[in-house]
Parts: sequence; structure tokens; C-alpha cells
Amino acid sequence: MSNLGFDPARLARIGRHFAAYVDDGRLPGWQVQVSRRGEIAYRENYGLRDIENKLPIEDDTVFRIYSMTKCVTSVAIMMLYEEGRFELNDPVAKFLPAFAQMRVLTGGTAAKPVTRPATEPMRIVHLLNHTSGMTYGFHHVHIQDELYRNAGYEWGVPKGHTLEQCVDDWAKLPLRFDPGTRWNYSVATDVLGRLVEVMSGQSLEQFFHERILGPLGMKDTAFRLQGDLGQRLGALYVPGEKGKATRFDEFGDLARGEISFLSGGGGLLSTTADYHRFTQMLLRGGELDGQRILGSRTVRYMTTNSLPGGQDLKQFGIPLFAEVAFDGQGFGLGFSVLQDPIAAGTLGTRGEYGWGGAASTAFWIDPAEEITAIFMTQLLPSSTYPIRTQLRQLVYSALVD
Repeated sequence: MSNLGFDPARLARIGRHFAAYVDDGRLPGWQVQVSRRGEIAYRENYGLRDIENKLPIEDDTVFRIYSMTKCVTSVAIMMLYEEGRFELNDPVAKFLPAFAQMRVLTGGTAAKPVTRPATEPMRIVHLLNHTSGMTYGFHHVHIQDELYRNAGYEWGVPKGHTLEQCVDDWAKLPLRFDPGTRWNYSVATDVLGRLVEVMSGQSLEQFFHERILGPLGMKDTAFRLQGDLGQRLGALYVPGEKGKATRFDEFGDLARGEISFLSGGGGLLSTTADYHRFTQMLLRGGELDGQRILGSRTVRYMTTNSLPGGQDLKQFGIPLFAEVAFDGQGFGLGFSVLQDPIAAGTLGTRGEYGWGGAASTAFWIDPAEEITAIFMTQLLPSSTYPIRTQLRQLVYSALVD
């Protein structure tokens, strides 16, 4: 470990710190992996993947990674970009005509919304960097969010709906703002997933398997339970009485049911080992073990802040829930990008990038230090505890070279 620049005694603080979350009942269990220069510097499992059945977190435990799926979808669409299938400034309506006449909310109520025509077409780049004007129904702050909920879109989608049906529904709903003028976390990446299907002629599931997951050897990553994944899948929890992790099968069991909606925004199941391979591909500039997924310039472009004028999310974003704090954070094409560690109030390196998932999973990649870090657990929502910022300070304070 010493040749990776970490102090082993300081790395051990990670386990001691997060063990307390399990010991006092806040988390069921967790898995952490930190690597540098492609080698694992630290890996630990702690606690249970299923409290009620006393099943431990194991090396091959399967997790719902939710919005960490977005990064895979963003890679998928940019693979098609590299083939010349589209340009970033192409209107979404060029491929999905339902988006041709978008309207923007100006007031009213959810029962009687007041709208006007959008002044700018929604472009593919707007989907990639969450400036499309769409939303998530779970935001609960604006009448647009209420319109999404009324249409059946809060944490899930209407039963039996396909990706195509969901995207058609969203195209009928008004935008919060003209595309490109603000940042708002939304279903945009699911629309990207539909674009992958339209451009490639394959389902998103087939494209992922043939073009990304298969070549990278991510054998335990999928939209649906196959083989023994169901036996290894952790249970899903929420904070209950006095903050104790409380089983939430109503939502967790959706992964065990029939999957009709292939969610490029949040549908994948995965393991730490598999997602580590995905992060290593990105860290190496788009290639791993002889399999090139993206060109190195494309990866650099995707992981550069794309918000106008170099602004961060605090300046350009609508102050809602997202998988990162807004201060000092920019956004590229599918990834948050750390612009200013001082403004963010966290140890880290300018240019590091990553994202997280709703069940408190997270990852980041630091190209300058050649570090990747992954945290896996199953607790909704991810804003419950400051796990991500604490992991960052523990990892970087252990780096002593």
C-alpha cells in the first residue's frame, strides 16, 4: 500500500468511522473501495445486506445503484456521438419529434398551468448536462414537479410503461425554463436512454450489454435480476424511528418484479467490483484491458464543466435536491465536476468528477491523483447522512505522498 501514496493507518480510519453508522443502526451495512493507479488501496465490507435475515455484506453483494446509471447512459450516447450519429447541438426533436413544440411554465397552478412557447429548442447537450428544463416529480417545490406527479411520475413510473411511453409523456409536459438557461436535476438522462435506442436500433438493455457491460467484463450489472443476482441483492432501507434503518420492501422489491421501463436514469443493479471496472475505464481515458469504449478526448470533454461562463451549480442551478452539494461544483456531460474545493468546503482536486445514487451509493474519479473511490449501501434517500463528504475527507487525509 505504501507505494500507492496512502498511509495504511489513516486509511483504516474509513472503516472505523463508517462502522459507527452500522453499529448504531443508521445503515444496514456498507462496502468501500479506494484505488490508485489501477490498484486497490483499500477495500472493506461491514454490516449486513439484509438485517432481518442476518445476511452479511459480501464482496459480490448486488446494489441498486440508481442514478449512478446516468453515467453509463451518458457514456452510451457519447459512443454514438463518436460514430457521427448526432451533434451535441442537434435538437432532440430531430430524433424524437414529440419534443418539437415545447412550452415553458410562466405561472398558474397544476390544475390550470400558464405556458408560453419555448424560445430555444431542447438540444441533446441540454439532456447531458441537465439544462433541458425538465424535472423530477420528487422535487416537491414547483408546480412543474406537481404536474409530473399528477402524470404518474414521482419516484417511479406508471405500472407497465415502457421507456418510449414515458418519454412521450414527458414531452407533453411543460418545461420549468427555456433549455440551456438553468440547471435542474431531471429525467433528462432517461430521454438520453431513449435516444440511444432510436439511434442504435437496439433496446437500451441490449446496447449496454453488447457495447459497454460485456466488453468491460461487468457481468453482474443489469437492469433485471438474472442468474444468482437476486440472492446477492441487498434489501433497501429508509430512516425509521430514531433514525434506525427500516426495511422498505414496497420500493426495494420493484427490482424483483417485471421490468418494463429501462431507466437510463436509475435502473441498473451492480456490484462494487463491476462499477470499479467502469471507473477504471474512465480513469484510463476510455479504455480498459484492451477494450476501448470512448476516445480519451471525449472523456476529457465529458468531464469538463459545461455550465455557461464556468459557473458552478450554486450560481446556475435551481436550489433543489441533487446527488452533490452545489457549492464549487460544475457539471460536465453526465458527471458533476469539482471546480473549487475551497468553495465546496471539502478536500479534493479541481477536475475530479463523479455522481451518486438515491440509495446513498457514490463514486468519484480524480484524474490528477489517479484515484477512484466507491461507496455502496442501500439507504434511501441519499441526503440522509453526509457520507460522501466524510468519505472524501477520510480518503484525501490518508494520501501522504
